[in-house]
Amino acid sequence: MKEFNIAVMHGDGIGVEIVNASLEVLEKIGEKYNVKFNTKNALLGGAAIDATGIPLPEETIKICKESDAVILGSVGGPKWDSLPGAKRPEKALLGIREALGLYANLRPAKVYEALKDACPLKDSIVNEGVDLLVVRELTGGIYFGERGRVKKDVDSAYDTESYDVNEIKRIAHVAFKSARQRRGKVTLVDKANVLESSRLWREVVNEIHKEYTDVELEFMYVDNAAMQLVRKPSQFDVVLTNNIFGDILSDEASMITGSIGMLPSASVREDSFGMYEPIHGSAPDIAGKDIANPLAQILSVAMMLRYSLDMKEAAEDIERAVEKVLKDGYRTADIYAEGMKKVGTKEMGELVVSKL
Repeated sequence: MKEFNIAVMHGDGIGVEIVNASLEVLEKIGEKYNVKFNTKNALLGGAAIDATGIPLPEETIKICKESDAVILGSVGGPKWDSLPGAKRPEKALLGIREALGLYANLRPAKVYEALKDACPLKDSIVNEGVDLLVVRELTGGIYFGERGRVKKDVDSAYDTESYDVNEIKRIAHVAFKSARQRRGKVTLVDKANVLESSRLWREVVNEIHKEYTDVELEFMYVDNAAMQLVRKPSQFDVVLTNNIFGDILSDEASMITGSIGMLPSASVREDSFGMYEPIHGSAPDIAGKDIANPLAQILSVAMMLRYSLDMKEAAEDIERAVEKVLKDGYRTADIYAEGMKKVGTKEMGELVVSKL
């Protein structure tokens, strides 16, 4: 029997409920595929602050490094808002990504057939299909570049967009490998008509593309890409881009779907190790009420199976199960529509398990 070690960080707010629902799905996958998932809990964010006084304990890093992949719920809440920035729960997210060397953020955006009415785009656009993956460089670029203030006659400020060849190479490999598991197309989004850093991105990505001749590669300026995402999202498969452009475009793509509670994400590195979490927040106002939507967390587990554990078939099983549950009319409160069957967090998870 194959075995995997999985670090589990429930986090804060609704994190406990949605992670527990996803673990039931993972257990069912283990039974179906004769795989044992050894899970080990670790503290992160507010839960870690309450227990240890810091948002990211060394023990948590150790547990994650000894695992094959990491499942993360949601982090943060008003309870810890008064703490200084370095001690707030959100600081743990940056810390754990850095500690684990996670430099690539994967954010899929998909409109499910049963949820098409929630999409803000015209039916004629949605009917062409919305199913794309944004691969965003996570640890470089303008957010991490040199910055400062200059006091002269008129005060000024600067932030530096800087990338080296190796940073671009490693994220390019992630994008091309991801495209091979999807529809075989990568769109590099940049601003090469203006930025020297973008011209380096094009040079390096063109070179790496020689190793992936089975994948189509195209280039698009970021301003055009922002427009094309709402004009014709069906043209995109994998969108590869830098940190700042990816930050903006992935949020745009998530809003196109109209149902943020459905969207998973991953932060990975080239050896396929990754941390998997929903893109939504901890929603402390509904925590413990059994009304949160666990589907983004469950779909994050599907991403883990696909990208870190080489279990593509199992990932597709989960995705199909989610679609079946939605097609049968079951909805949590956040995606509920008149005539549907409203269910809670636990029941939604059980329904997905029943479809596996």
